[in-house]
Amino acid sequence: MSNPLKILVVDDSKVSRALIIALIMTRQPHAVVIEAGDGQAAVETARQEPPDLAILDINMPVMSGLEAAEQIRRLAPQTRLALLTANAQDAMRQKAQALNVPLFKKPAKGEVIDQILALLEAP
Repeated sequence: MSNPLKILVVDDSKVSRALIIALIMTRQPHAVVIEAGDGQAAVETARQEPPDLAILDINMPVMSGLEAAEQIRRLAPQTRLALLTANAQDAMRQKAQALNVPLFKKPAKGEVIDQILALLEAP
């Protein structure tokens, strides 16, 4: 039996985290979901136990999702990354593209979570 899927959900909003986790659990009921409330906590979590997938909000206190994505990529290159934002400005898009991290628009609805989870199947 393979290890359960480990998904890190990072958002400073508890409501957003709960919504994203609920959507993940309806699609991946055996996944282990780890939560973090800011980018710094996400980096620490990824350092201790690298997730298969990290879903990061961009705008957070302490450390942004973009900065966290950059650090997680260095610490755990095998982790798939996805950025979520309600405010996808061109500058954010360009930074995400430069990091080669897909950017998804909030609110996280079912089809958005499906697209993010599909990253796990990409080669």
